[in-house]
Amino acid sequence: MKILKINLLLILSFLVSACSSIPSNTSNSCSIFNERYLWLKHVNKSEKKWGSPIYLQLAFIKMESDFDWLAKPPRQKLFKVIPYKRPSTSFGYSQAVNGTWEQYKKETGNKLAIRSRFKDSVDFIGWYTNKSSTILKIPKNDVFKQYLAYHEGWGGFKNYKDNKKVINLAKRVEKQSNVYKNQLIECSSSLNKNKYIIF
Repeated sequence: MKILKINLLLILSFLVSACSSIPSNTSNSCSIFNERYLWLKHVNKSEKKWGSPIYLQLAFIKMESDFDWLAKPPRQKLFKVIPYKRPSTSFGYSQAVNGTWEQYKKETGNKLAIRSRFKDSVDFIGWYTNKSSTILKIPKNDVFKQYLAYHEGWGGFKNYKDNKKVINLAKRVEKQSNVYKNQLIECSSSLNKNKYIIF
């Protein structure tokens, strides 16, 4: 009985680490999906459901968390040394804040969604960019403007031209999305051949 419990714990820890660890090369979409084939299924599902391209989903996550499932904003510091509160409630792959995440769960009915799960995070990004398309008339493949809306919020989007820092971030996301897009074109056939890989 004791050996059985130990074996179950070992299997569970393996599954958790396999599903949640950061891919070895987060700048390469082919490498990401070769390590995490289930992730490819999740981004494909999000693209079909919401119309948000896979390369956009990956680029957002790369910028927001660099694929760290437990990512949080660094704590602010008092007097430059004493750890203080975090600047926002952003968390997980997508760095969604508490309020927007709750809105997503309510509107989609995905009540059990958690921000540290990749599947839910890419569905959230699809949902968000779909709403940005509806509210702000931003094409779903316009990575630059979609990221501006994602970062600034639907209400703050109109003022983005006054924020050079955010514009530079959006340009970086757009550039990374083009890299991901080209990589996926090159390796799409090999990824399809690996459809039975679990992790």
